[in-house]
Amino acid sequence: MTGVSARSAQLPLGVRLRDAATFAAFEPGANGAALAWLQGRIGGGADRGWLWGPAGSGRSHLLQAACHAAVGQGLRAIYLPAGELLTDPAAVLEGLEHCRLVALDDLGHVAGHRGAELALFDLCNRLVEHDGLLLAAGSAAPLSHSWSLADLASRLAAAAVFRLRPLDDGAKLAALQRRARLRGLELPTATARFILSRADRRPEALFELLDELDLASLVAQRRLTVPFVRDLLAQRLTP
Repeated sequence: MTGVSARSAQLPLGVRLRDAATFAAFEPGANGAALAWLQGRIGGGADRGWLWGPAGSGRSHLLQAACHAAVGQGLRAIYLPAGELLTDPAAVLEGLEHCRLVALDDLGHVAGHRGAELALFDLCNRLVEHDGLLLAAGSAAPLSHSWSLADLASRLAAAAVFRLRPLDDGAKLAALQRRARLRGLELPTATARFILSRADRRPEALFELLDELDLASLVAQRRLTVPFVRDLLAQRLTP
């Protein structure tokens, strides 16, 4: 799946969306307000949103989930890491006002790059004219970055800003079980707790482990019991 709808002309750039990065797969934890706002803004109207938080807080997931949702409604959407803007920003952003949704990840990385800031400010104006939605994500709030263009800083600060919190242990357990259900797997609470007690607790690492467990259980025709998971983790540690 690409970052644009199959019913529209292919845009020149765009990063492939991760299949698992959907709203359904997102465990909100303390981030329910951001999730609800995004789900309510996909359909129409000019707007801007900024998601910020540490690595693992789900900001990239939510940007890509919004793109998935827009494409699912037959709308144009594109997801870009902000680093793509640093070489030829005007060319990269050209024509993106025709998207319903433009999602720019790690946008703070362009702060201080005058050419990128000017091109981004121009895109903000064009998206307003076309009733587009600009979503951005970063490691800090908009005004925490050293923008050289005051008008751009003002536009970004006026966005709906949401601070994302990393999942606590209870939410990580719920996230594992949510992902398992989406795969058609039964992950008992006792097994999920065992995983959290023995495995790398970063969300991305937990979901990678779930991928392995899914395949291993399919091959072995075994349920995800504590002994089965214990054996698989032991095999991981065997040189």
